[in-house]
Amino acid sequence: MIVWGVSALSHDAALAVVHDDRLLFAGHSERYSRAKNDALLHSGLLNEARAFGPPDQVVWYERPLVKKLRHLRAGQWEHALSRSDLPSRYLRSIGLRRNIPVTYASHHESHAWAGIATSGFDSAAVVVADAIGEFDCFSIFGYTARDGLRLRHRRRYPHSLGLLYSAFTRRCGFKPNEDEYILMGMAAFGKPRHVDDIVDAWIRLDGPGYALRANVHRGIGDWLPDARPEDLAASIQEITERVMLRAAVWAREEIGSPNLILMGGVALNCVSNAVVARDAGFSEVWIFPNPGDAGSSVGAVAAHLRRPLRWPGPYLGTRIDRELDIAAVVRSLTTEGIAAVANGPAEFGPRALGNRSLLADPRPADMRDRVNRVKGRERFRPFAPMIREEILHHHFDVPVRHTPYMQFTARCRNPGEHPAVVHVDGSSRVQSVSRDQHPALHALLTAWEDASGCPMLLNTSLNSRGEPLVNTWRDAERFGEREGVRVH
Repeated sequence: MIVWGVSALSHDAALAVVHDDRLLFAGHSERYSRAKNDALLHSGLLNEARAFGPPDQVVWYERPLVKKLRHLRAGQWEHALSRSDLPSRYLRSIGLRRNIPVTYASHHESHAWAGIATSGFDSAAVVVADAIGEFDCFSIFGYTARDGLRLRHRRRYPHSLGLLYSAFTRRCGFKPNEDEYILMGMAAFGKPRHVDDIVDAWIRLDGPGYALRANVHRGIGDWLPDARPEDLAASIQEITERVMLRAAVWAREEIGSPNLILMGGVALNCVSNAVVARDAGFSEVWIFPNPGDAGSSVGAVAAHLRRPLRWPGPYLGTRIDRELDIAAVVRSLTTEGIAAVANGPAEFGPRALGNRSLLADPRPADMRDRVNRVKGRERFRPFAPMIREEILHHHFDVPVRHTPYMQFTARCRNPGEHPAVVHVDGSSRVQSVSRDQHPALHALLTAWEDASGCPMLLNTSLNSRGEPLVNTWRDAERFGEREGVRVH
């Protein structure tokens, strides 16, 4: 039986293909349309999915009628009364046959099951935090293989930690629902001087979570107009860390599992994730490499099946059938300092993990600025190091056993040796690579260390500012031609 999981009509549309319990394919629409955060399923994505056979079932990642009730309650009459955004109508408009059944999973259960289905855990506490689902904004579940998923705590709209973070993203001059990761990077340049101000004005820490003092869906305006954006960023970042840590500690005490799963858009905050992993007392912490709404295309199917999925890792998208020439990549890095790689199946998730990556030597003091110029990024944003798993803890103080998907920050033990991958606060968002996980990437890191004596590489996404990750070889060639970077 072939089941499609679909996340669309909001932002970052995605589609996953599952055969029985095996995840075969998953992709982001934006990679095909080249339109950042594309909300609609692109024909190229649909065609790749259809190559696995026609679907017998489609599972939508949220419940549209419940969502419309929330629109009514919020006074969003246009959304509430519109029929154009009904999934059944939309799916027929893109060619889905009427006789194919469409079912619906709840938004937060789709998030939770994406984590559960790929974790390998028999039991777990599951914390889901995002902007908003149908009504739920913050949920804590208990999961066991025997009893399934059980809700233990929730906060509903308008009490949203994700919306509060987005409101501060807007307040600091960035684009909400897109630039939150930039705000997280900016936080390291500020001081959390306004934590008490935020608690007094916007949020009350309450029980296992929090409650908002006001609806921030439309932002917070020019609140504290004389405050430095860097200090506001540091302050909302500390609030986020406190909320997530309180929730995780409560979940451990109440649910009793040694395993934690973090999901939802807030789980992309790798600084907060590291605090939770270090201080909440869990033995294992798992975050699906695509914890936001796009990843819920996978979670929707798992929620429908109510069982784990067999998945091969995050390399699930469009395949570039080119063998990586490791010697050529090392030559480019040695002579030019920078090289692009585009081969194998594309990463499913927001982070480039070696198949659509821009790599660089992390040792030169000016390398961060060089790569930022290539990508057209803000100068203050950090870059990630990529290192072989077996030497990870020699170079980084990581709060978890391994970090293959860049989900946790860590202290670099020798920051002066690799300045391009160490942020201003001394932290790095590390990607560890094992031989089993990615043999070619592991071999590249080994060859690079043999040639240079350097145990790591700078790894960032292969795209220019405002663009999605490259998807095809032609996309990668265009990037290389435009930016003057050799692509392998």
